[in-house]
Amino acid sequence: MFSDRWQDALDAGHGECVLRRPELADIVATSLKHFHEDRYLLTDFVVMPNHVHVLVAFQNESAMLAQCESWKHYTAAHINRRLGRKGRFWEQDGFDHLVRSDEAFAYYRHYIADNPVKARLVAGEFIHFSKRL
Repeated sequence: MFSDRWQDALDAGHGECVLRRPELADIVATSLKHFHEDRYLLTDFVVMPNHVHVLVAFQNESAMLAQCESWKHYTAAHINRRLGRKGRFWEQDGFDHLVRSDEAFAYYRHYIADNPVKARLVAGEFIHFSKRL
């Protein structure tokens, strides 16, 4: 239930929502795509105004943890530089889920695609990517 309330609060647009700015959201989107098919297989993501969802496959847990840290470090440094700030940008811990079935995979793809609709965002307030399978 905590996770559902947390997601509902994010979708309600609480916080500063700096990723609503296309040039800042693009930093995240470009970073997510950068090592696709090299370090991981990226299928879907959405950059929301105040959070990100990504569906990606890694070789193992340590590769996932290292890449998530890399994404956070790189994007935080670049976004903070654009905002004229220093310090933490992302929450320290994220939510991760292991996808164990085709049904779960389809559920998360739909969840990611539907997130901007659920949050009542309009084009330009988010970036959605979905790899054709």
